[in-house]
Amino acid sequence: MSEQRTRARGPLGEEPHPTRGRTKDGLAGGELVARVLDDTWSDPPGFFGWFCAINHKTIGKRFIVTCMVFFALGGILAAMIRLQLARPGHPFMDPDLYDMVFSMHGTNMMFLFAVPVMQAVAIYLVPLMVGARSTAFPRMTAYSYWIFLFGGVMIWIAFFCNTGPEAGWFSYVPLAGPAYSPGKRTDFWAQMITFTEVSALLDAIIIICTVFKMRAPGMTLNRIPLYVWAMLVTAFMILFAMPAVALASTLLILDRLVATHFYNPAEGGDVLLWQHLFWFFGHPEVYLIFLPGLGFMSAMIPTFARRPMFGYTAMVLSVIATGFLSFGLWVHHMFATNVPELGKTFFTAASMLIAIPTATQIFCWIATLWTGRLNFRVPLLYVLSFFFILVIGGLTGLMLASVSLDSQVHDSYFVVAHLHYVLLGGAVFPLFGAFYYWFPKFTGRMMSENLGRWGFWLMFIGFNVAFFPMHLLGLQGMPRRVYTYAPEMGWGGLNQLATVGALALALGIFLVLVNAVVSARRGELAGPDPWGAGTLEWATASPPRMCNFPVIPVVHGRDPLWQGVPEGEPDHVAGLAADLRELISTTVVDARPDSRMMFPDSSPWPFLSALATTIFFIGSIFSPVLAAVLTVPVAIALIAWFWPRRQEAAEELALEKIP
Repeated sequence: MSEQRTRARGPLGEEPHPTRGRTKDGLAGGELVARVLDDTWSDPPGFFGWFCAINHKTIGKRFIVTCMVFFALGGILAAMIRLQLARPGHPFMDPDLYDMVFSMHGTNMMFLFAVPVMQAVAIYLVPLMVGARSTAFPRMTAYSYWIFLFGGVMIWIAFFCNTGPEAGWFSYVPLAGPAYSPGKRTDFWAQMITFTEVSALLDAIIIICTVFKMRAPGMTLNRIPLYVWAMLVTAFMILFAMPAVALASTLLILDRLVATHFYNPAEGGDVLLWQHLFWFFGHPEVYLIFLPGLGFMSAMIPTFARRPMFGYTAMVLSVIATGFLSFGLWVHHMFATNVPELGKTFFTAASMLIAIPTATQIFCWIATLWTGRLNFRVPLLYVLSFFFILVIGGLTGLMLASVSLDSQVHDSYFVVAHLHYVLLGGAVFPLFGAFYYWFPKFTGRMMSENLGRWGFWLMFIGFNVAFFPMHLLGLQGMPRRVYTYAPEMGWGGLNQLATVGALALALGIFLVLVNAVVSARRGELAGPDPWGAGTLEWATASPPRMCNFPVIPVVHGRDPLWQGVPEGEPDHVAGLAADLRELISTTVVDARPDSRMMFPDSSPWPFLSALATTIFFIGSIFSPVLAAVLTVPVAIALIAWFWPRRQEAAEELALEKIP
């Protein structure tokens, strides 16, 4: 059957359809309906049920935890890099191991943490923020998670078997080509790209459909929360950016496995083709990480300023403009190549132009904070740190947009410092602030404020001590991607300082994780809305019920919990059956009720399909013939996934018979 089925139904305001049973304790009325709804939307219990789960909150939490595990592993690799560079000629790692550690750190952080964790949070939060009971295509949500997990596990197993990537997270050719990287190290890297891109593309489709067709009635386009706007733009960017790197990695693996010559100049190929394809994805990827961070900021600032966001329309237009402009910058990574000078000038202008929408958002945030009554809690500390760190990263970005300066500091530690100031300042600090902010919604408990402040200050001070000296190292000529250096270069002192800062940063992150684990068990009970926020996710229980909302709310403003319901207007949708996975879809612009949808039950087939897909991808690393053979189990799993089932047909018939 299709992932979801729709039927035109009656208007809002009908009485709820009576349930077809009663719970054992004899509950009646609203509580009974809520209990039945929870049973209806729950995943099967037990070990087998763990593999059948499709509830977006279950998948979202698994996604977030998996990303944080990869983040911790990437942090261990970063600590190894800093220990190796702490002093000249340090014998901690040999060059081959350092190449793998360096390449795996970047690959892990960019492909297994930075973008996936933003989508993971969205999988959990977006349905709650738009007043829906599920994501669109819930089985596909589960499939995307399993694909991501299997791809990440594959590359880490390869790393521990001494077959990890060795050509950097960017895998430039000809270094990554068959002549300079024999063996299977780069092949595993290329297929890991395919895993993560499939997962990212599916999640993007899910988010777009959820936002456009599953918003609560009344949530028109100009009432969508700013975080949801940021994720919607990010999802569209993924649809356009990810195919470029998927194509690039496919051409690379074809060059390596079947002797094509897409990147071989001796046979008519072009090594710069890789850079164009990769950076057409790679620079928008920075904004795939950055825009959700901006969305976190826009969600937290009104709550802790205790006033609505200043300049809502300007904020939305700035997010959209950033998404468009991000696709016009990729050549600024290639200023050291033989790209025509006129083209470099164009990309210099575009690189400076994109600062305008970001600056617009910063001014709107400052105006909101300036005119509000600030509540100085831990999430607000992360918000304020964002301004300091991102401004430094943004200013160095404007410097690198200049061809003349970029040519001098290209491939130096100045670029490393800029990259980390933008990504950690623009994404990781807002992410950790969001982690504190929504932790009560995830777990029903508050995180420790005192431990949270200690963790924040260690992270903030450690980050700046670790990465600010890298600007100076770059200006002194230290190149990136080197595994050691001579004492007479004079880089030892700043590298030691950066290593101390990295250890302080790691300790701060560790305290945050300890805080989360302890608070999840013993933290203060939160209640539905502990922060006094205004968006819909705080209108339901903490943690949310399996059905999210016992009744679907009707929205009358941008901050529904602050604005209330006008007299005489409906506050919820009635008439949905409690014992069927039934939802309403709404129109794209005005969010008017359009049709009813039946959502599928939990199923093991997303897991089994992902397993079959994984076997196919891994088999393709070793033999094209084996890849062709392994398409058969993939086809069988997908056919079984979509095969019509009697239970689903009966539910559809029951839906049609509801008066």
